Amino acid sequence: MKKVFSLITMLMLALTPAYSIELFSSKEFEPVPSNVTLPSKYTQTYIDSISPEYKKVSNEQIFHVALDMLKGTSGEFSRKAILGYNLSQQPVRIQFKDLSEINPAYATFDAVGWKNKGKLYIYINPKHEYAPPGALAALLAHEALHQDEYNSLSEETYAWTMEAVVWTEILKRFPESNDLESSLVTRENILKQLLEKGNYTNKYIKKTVYANNGYKNLPLTSPGFEAGK
Repeated sequence: MKKVFSLITMLMLALTPAYSIELFSSKEFEPVPSNVTLPSKYTQTYIDSISPEYKKVSNEQIFHVALDMLKGTSGEFSRKAILGYNLSQQPVRIQFKDLSEINPAYATFDAVGWKNKGKLYIYINPKHEYAPPGALAALLAHEALHQDEYNSLSEETYAWTMEAVVWTEILKRFPESNDLESSLVTRENILKQLLEKGNYTNKYIKKTVYANNGYKNLPLTSPGFEAGK
């Protein structure tokens, strides 16, 4: 991957039809937990106005906020992918899930991208239920890049770098996302530090990925992710 990175192939985004707020209220969705601090922009009225766009992705409004935060960032590609502009051509379903139910080896993972019967899912460890949506946004930007059953060291390097870049951008826009009591924020800040240490290249993120014991059996490349990217 060169200086930061270049996105694989940008897909055209069709405008989503607007829906009136009266048709969709917060009662139809799980509201953001009251103990999660939101940027002032995200009033309940505003959240209700964006929820129709994401209702096929999740009924949890914390994910609606996280996806909205990706607008105008390097994670816009991932936001579009989650909405359906991906290899499955269907919206990616997002939810909190005990990852050990998928595989005991995933119990401590922060999130897993999953494909089942042609549909894509992003499962997030329930320990992050009260994480700032900005941190969830960075994590989703990473996971949305996994769109098939193949994975590789090159793909993970790309995804981790994307996550670090998006988190850096979100902190500039929403500094209140930096809740140091959140374990997910701790993860994001470590990635940000690695990005900065590498002068905004993937140099140190790549070393971290390659040294990750959970990736020891991954091949070097996978479809769309060649060595060196």
